[in-house]
Amino acid sequence: MTTERDAWSPTSCLLILGFLCYALPWSVFAAPKADSALLRIQGSNTIGAKLGPALVKGLLQSQGAVDIQQSAGDQENEVRIHATSAKGEPLILDVAAHGSGTGFTALQDGSADLAASSRPIKEAEAQSLRSLGDMTSRASEHIIAIDGLAVVVHPQNPLSQLNTEQVARIFAGEVSNWVELGGRNAPIRLYARDDKSGTFDTFKELVLVRQGKALSASAQRFESSDRLSDAVSQDIDGIGFIGLPYVRQSKALAIADGESLAMLPTPALIATEDYPLSRRLFFYRPATVSNPWADALIEFAHSDAGQAIVAQTGFIAQRVESTQVEVDPEMPAYYQQLATEARRLTVNFRFQEGSAQLDNKALRDLERLMDYIKREDKLINQVALVGFGDPKNDPARAALLSKLRAMAVRRELSREGVLLREIIGMGDQLPVAANTGDSGRQKNRRVEVWVY
Repeated sequence: MTTERDAWSPTSCLLILGFLCYALPWSVFAAPKADSALLRIQGSNTIGAKLGPALVKGLLQSQGAVDIQQSAGDQENEVRIHATSAKGEPLILDVAAHGSGTGFTALQDGSADLAASSRPIKEAEAQSLRSLGDMTSRASEHIIAIDGLAVVVHPQNPLSQLNTEQVARIFAGEVSNWVELGGRNAPIRLYARDDKSGTFDTFKELVLVRQGKALSASAQRFESSDRLSDAVSQDIDGIGFIGLPYVRQSKALAIADGESLAMLPTPALIATEDYPLSRRLFFYRPATVSNPWADALIEFAHSDAGQAIVAQTGFIAQRVESTQVEVDPEMPAYYQQLATEARRLTVNFRFQEGSAQLDNKALRDLERLMDYIKREDKLINQVALVGFGDPKNDPARAALLSKLRAMAVRRELSREGVLLREIIGMGDQLPVAANTGDSGRQKNRRVEVWVY
């Protein structure tokens, strides 16, 4: 593992700058020219359909703007948000949702100030944007929400769980009868969102593409999430996938990936990114080009008010809360004891690929965790860190590396005066993803936080 650098000192000034952009009065923001946008957001349909515009409106309201209105943009999947500042100046902000990749292209050609993405930036994209700074740095990459999907069936379907390989084969049409899954002898009917849907993009990315599959042409497609969910709940032989807020009368299945335990799509498991069908939603901004509106929107998105909007629009907010973990007999003995005596927090710390350094979400989550610890008076001997990893040829090495990950988090908390109760390395136990691919191994390298 590489030597870790101090994660805080290079960025403190950027955090202060972001806060000032969010908190300063309207006078620091330039008034727009007639019919020109102060902020241009381009990218993900998942973000741009509802979340992006909602965050823009929330920022405007927080700054005292009035007469906030939304209208259609020049093309489909584009909106323009109009408002009047507290000083009576016209304000215009644009949101275009044509896909994550278009956001990075727009940053490169200067037609956008902020890229919205439902996936991490690709290496080739980051390289093409080098003139704008390191797009993978904390200054540029911002996780604004967590997304999760539910696989749903009729409430009377006896099936309770599937693994991701089974889900992929079902929706590819390779498993076509419920009897193949231990159910009744009846054909499986598929329900899916349409191609323009961010929900479908998520499902395709997390399930179909990873298994080398494509959606069966027999699937009935829906533009409306509510209509899809209602159709499944009325079809005893139906199965579909949907965003978490739209489960309604259907039954959500527990999902496993590789050797992981099957997990229901609960907000807590999506928040920790343990649930297999969870993913991060991003804003990316250039580090070398300053736009006070982009800076302000990012800081607002990270704020309590911004995260409340995240939850209101159906995504999972990045809030630190304690949850009771149900004891499972398949859990290691120590973990069962921990689940009995302590409560798990809805935050996991993960690391940069191939590194001992915390990733950008983890660095922001440290601030959220410290706020929780101080608020709940957990500074002294009340917090435990549990590290996990992927398999190694030597199990002792896997255990050591997992404990070193927990020690990396301990170092940051100690600087804030936290005295930990215990630090445990559990090696490759309790995986949350398949270890057959790099993304799965990366997901398994994590640190959980528990409080007594």
